[in-house]
Amino acid sequence: MAYNLKGGDIMNKAELIEKIAEKVQVTKKQAEDMVDCLTETVVTTLKSSGEVTITGFGTFSARQRAARMGVNPQHPEQKMQIPAVTVPKFKAGKALKDALK
Repeated sequence: MAYNLKGGDIMNKAELIEKIAEKVQVTKKQAEDMVDCLTETVVTTLKSSGEVTITGFGTFSARQRAARMGVNPQHPEQKMQIPAVTVPKFKAGKALKDALK
C-alpha cells in the first residue's frame, strides 16, 4: 500500500504501524510495540528533564513556559494569571529540514 502524504494528508498511528510493519517486515503487533516503546521512552525522558535526539531527524525536549497575565475570554475586561507550565518542544534536524525543501 502506498502512502501519498502530499497535500496535507495526515497519517494516524494505525497507518504508521502498518507502514513500519510493511517496511521492516514484522507483524503489526511488533510494529505497534515499537511505536509504543518509542513514545513511552520519549515521554519518560522528557518528564525527567532529559532530551531525546534522533540524529538527522530532530530533538525532543521539555521547556518551561513562564507564568503570565492573560485575558479571561468570557469576560475580556478581566485579567487572569496563567500559571507556569512545562511544554514539549521539537526541533527538526538538518536532514529532516533538507528533505522538506
